Amino acid sequence: MGRVGRSTAAWAKRPSGRLIVPAVIAILLLGAAGAAGAYLVPQALQAAPSPSASPGFPLGAAGGLPSVGQPGGVAGSGLPGVDPNGLPGGLPGGLPGGPTGGVPGGLPGTVAPTGAVGATLPPTGAVQTGGRPADALAGWAGTMGTRLGIPVVAVQAYGYAELVLQRTTPACRLSWTTLAALGKIESSHGAANGAVLSTDGTAMPPIFGLPLDGKGGRQLIPDTDRGALDQDTTYDRAVGPMQFIPATWNSYKVDADNNGVADPNDIDDASMTAATYLCQGGRDLTKPEAWWDSILSYNAVRPYAQKVFDAANDYGRRSRS
Repeated sequence: MGRVGRSTAAWAKRPSGRLIVPAVIAILLLGAAGAAGAYLVPQALQAAPSPSASPGFPLGAAGGLPSVGQPGGVAGSGLPGVDPNGLPGGLPGGLPGGPTGGVPGGLPGTVAPTGAVGATLPPTGAVQTGGRPADALAGWAGTMGTRLGIPVVAVQAYGYAELVLQRTTPACRLSWTTLAALGKIESSHGAANGAVLSTDGTAMPPIFGLPLDGKGGRQLIPDTDRGALDQDTTYDRAVGPMQFIPATWNSYKVDADNNGVADPNDIDDASMTAATYLCQGGRDLTKPEAWWDSILSYNAVRPYAQKVFDAANDYGRRSRS
């Protein structure tokens, strides 16, 4: 019993795939937006193909730190959630979900999104009908951004991506805190290499990772886009706030702000594309093994996945304070 108690206590402190946004409020927001004429679901997302293989993200983190390893598995076991050094991913015995105190079927460390203890999205009256769709979340994002130290324009993009995926891929149950964690680790929310997110969500100047030239632990990926996205005609580079390589971007890209261009340096487009990528294959991100699988498919490096986990956990906890 003592071992089970300790495992349960430790599990209850870990992050949530459904930390913040009550589903009922999100559904009401989407319904009201549709009635008001707001175009919440990008056409590109509605028609997005389902690639047969995961391209992976051999990308560099903020500050140019290269990733190591290969997509598709983790050195050693090749499976998430079995790291003896503490990389979480499932309850003892391999059962997904969480003990009492967590949302049933969810990741550990959650609280039931009753609205009394969790942050919520803005009321339906806050929906806007023109311009950048994510601006509809300005009030909520302003509160969250101030509380968490994230640019408001980035919080808007993360929250909007969650709302759209609730409508297009409801079984995925993606949380905006997971996208925020990726945004932090990949580019410090669009601040890597001295960049700043503009009011429309575009990183200025554009963010480019190190060349994927096979050096310093990086993968070797010769140029695939003739430099169209990454301005490098010799090797591919990861691009934008969520650090997509060109081949992956071109497979999953979404024009989330409906301006006619899917731009990896636009936090709206990059967040929605990342959300689509994470939810591929019928994943339910409230299940620990699926959550870890999604993050390791983004970048199959254990320390990287742990950093994303820790950041998501931190954002989830502080957003409820």
